[in-house]
Amino acid sequence: MDYYEEAIKLARTYRGKISIKPKMKIKKQRDFSLLYTPGVAAVSKAIKEKGERFLTYKWNSIAIVTDGTRVLGLGNIGPDAAMPVMEGKALLFKHLGGVDAIPITLSVTDKEKIVEAVKAIAPSFSGINLEDIESPKAFEILEILQKELNIPVWHDDNQGTAAAALAALINALKFVGKKLEEVKIVFIGAGTANISTYRLFKAYNVKPGNTIFVDTKGVLFRGRADENELSKSNPYKYSVMQETNSENISTIEDAVKGADVIIGASSPGAIKKEYIKSMNSKPIVFALANPEPEITRKEALKAGAAIYCSGRSDMPNQVNNSLIFPGLFRGVLDVQASKITDSLAIAAATELAKYAEQKGLDKDYIIPKMSEEEVYFRIAAAVGVEAQRSGIASTNKSYDELYEEAKEIILKERR
Repeated sequence: MDYYEEAIKLARTYRGKISIKPKMKIKKQRDFSLLYTPGVAAVSKAIKEKGERFLTYKWNSIAIVTDGTRVLGLGNIGPDAAMPVMEGKALLFKHLGGVDAIPITLSVTDKEKIVEAVKAIAPSFSGINLEDIESPKAFEILEILQKELNIPVWHDDNQGTAAAALAALINALKFVGKKLEEVKIVFIGAGTANISTYRLFKAYNVKPGNTIFVDTKGVLFRGRADENELSKSNPYKYSVMQETNSENISTIEDAVKGADVIIGASSPGAIKKEYIKSMNSKPIVFALANPEPEITRKEALKAGAAIYCSGRSDMPNQVNNSLIFPGLFRGVLDVQASKITDSLAIAAATELAKYAEQKGLDKDYIIPKMSEEEVYFRIAAAVGVEAQRSGIASTNKSYDELYEEAKEIILKERR
């Protein structure tokens, strides 16, 4: 039985992946009076009058919000068909991070209406995870909500994938003995994932001039025929066009020649063997399209790749946002952070990289696996410490305190 057949069987058997269960036992009539009326009135008053935040499940809950316009490798499949993916994401949040995540699939796709909907439900949650929303709308919605809400807002396809890719890049460069500030990076694909990855790389001091983007029309360079159109239709891609590719290279062949890293977030076949053969010594290839990568591992290694990273869980070096978001949100919630910044994503990425380095890097072990549970405790602690250092947290706890707190919550939820 293959993955697809078994997934359908599980869905039909369990009718979903998650459920809501009481935290305490109800044994007699008095319990109803304590947990609901009249006892619940005292809890409501405490929240209204004293602002106590830890009296309801809200303190540990987030919403996973999508309009279903850019789901996995499936594209625009709508809110109903997007629910299994959001539900699966909620399961990962719970199992890996101990976070209560509620899937919210919206029947509206207009940017303003999505913003309005999220703002309307925000009082029920302590964080928002935007998911599978088409570009450039995803960037715009994220920026608006980050400014207008006083709780953390995160777009996992953007920042989560970017942080995992940064962790993999840090260790891949260490393994091949190259310096971050000197390498040439080519991004194959100029959608949400790669643009977000580039932006986080830049925040980590990758030089924009040393990076080049390739989209479905070719290399992004100043003077390209659609430059004016992009300035209006996709300002994020236009901005990338203006600040990258310092030599203004205009062909893919010249772009990949002498490159140290190729990062694909595109479609099957987008990375060719000839590209890898023309790269610098010890080339690094990230083929992150899922389920079918831009080039297979076998083809990439045969063409000379020193490191191959994939988005697939059945291959070594899986660059997956699931390594980031559970621990990051655990840390954010544990310190009552008001937002998620690039510095928090970088803290998560560097902690992830450090974990793998301490275990021992190998060409097939550049980044940890999702099954390594300590990763999530460490990321939670590192993110919490950075949030406190940045002045966006409401607590003052040490790394060790945050580590033990995260470990206790996550393991309790797993039990």
